[in-house]
Amino acid sequence: MNQDSPVLFSRHGALAVATLNLPGALNALNLQMIELLAAQLDAWVADDEVAAVWIDGSGDKALCAGGDVVALYRESTVYGETPDYSYTTSFFSSEYRLDYRIHTYPKPIVVWGDGIVMGGGIGIMAGASHRIVTETTRMAMPEITIGLFPDVGGSWFLNRMPGRLGLFLGLTGVQFTGSDALFAGLADRLLPAEAARKVLDSVAALPFGANAEQNHQLVTDCLRELEMPRDRWPIQKLRPRYEMIQQLTDAATLPEVCREIVDYRGDDEWLQRAATTLAGGSPLTPWIVWEQLRRGRDLPLADIFRMELVLAVNLCASGHFREGVRALLIDKDRQPRWQPDNLWEIQTAQVDACFVPPWPENPLRDLGNL
Repeated sequence: MNQDSPVLFSRHGALAVATLNLPGALNALNLQMIELLAAQLDAWVADDEVAAVWIDGSGDKALCAGGDVVALYRESTVYGETPDYSYTTSFFSSEYRLDYRIHTYPKPIVVWGDGIVMGGGIGIMAGASHRIVTETTRMAMPEITIGLFPDVGGSWFLNRMPGRLGLFLGLTGVQFTGSDALFAGLADRLLPAEAARKVLDSVAALPFGANAEQNHQLVTDCLRELEMPRDRWPIQKLRPRYEMIQQLTDAATLPEVCREIVDYRGDDEWLQRAATTLAGGSPLTPWIVWEQLRRGRDLPLADIFRMELVLAVNLCASGHFREGVRALLIDKDRQPRWQPDNLWEIQTAQVDACFVPPWPENPLRDLGNL
């Protein structure tokens, strides 16, 4: 096994293991990692000696902190020039195919979601059959800070959270814990971070057979027995604030909802951070979040990814994305100069244009028909 590879692959009996291996970058996904993992998942699904898959991240800080947005920034066009969609189309279509593959994988996939799990990391985790979080898990879809949107199936899983919780998380990019992920439907079990090797070995030792449904049940029963006692779970952020979040998002229009959140004047520091992030984020992103959730509410999963591919490629060619990444990750001045600089100046036509395909045919047109 090449220890320098950005994804490491190994076998533990019938359990195949994939480890994202860029710990210095918090295992942020680049195109090579996506392609390596996708190809290996395809090989494992065809291998009768593989009964289940385990995905984790190198180091003790993150499963995956998201996608490599700096590479997307460098490869995307400068705002105002003739758009070049080639790299962003390749990156996002490959990433979304991988995410869809995980959602529809016939064999059990266990994802060890320890540490930071954000953006593209949630994309890998959301569709797995067995999603594990720990007391160190920190999750978020923080795309509002860089002028993107909660993608990787966000239009699917945010719409399936309790009440308007998904809308709130998409608008504010606020962080939440592993116990919150259980409440929000993004995780299945909470296990101790220190038990990673024990859990992997326990899963690998299961008496797997040829029946995928029985193998799923074996993994489920194993993880249930190892789950952390509830009195040791991290403090929940979402459930205690659920009613307040419902109040803050209880309006008929996006500007009204954003005004309610931004104008929050209570003494809850977590809600204050959410309000501050929304207030300082891209004015375009909230409109996209509002519209992607509306349009995606009843769409099949494959259509969700096709819609999100259009959005991702168009937004990467926008000035908001380039300015957001510049301020946060390139110049690091944290002073984005959005144009326009508030959501009330965003025109409906500008939002609608983000949903218009930039190519004759969607590169994911065959998704769901494979």
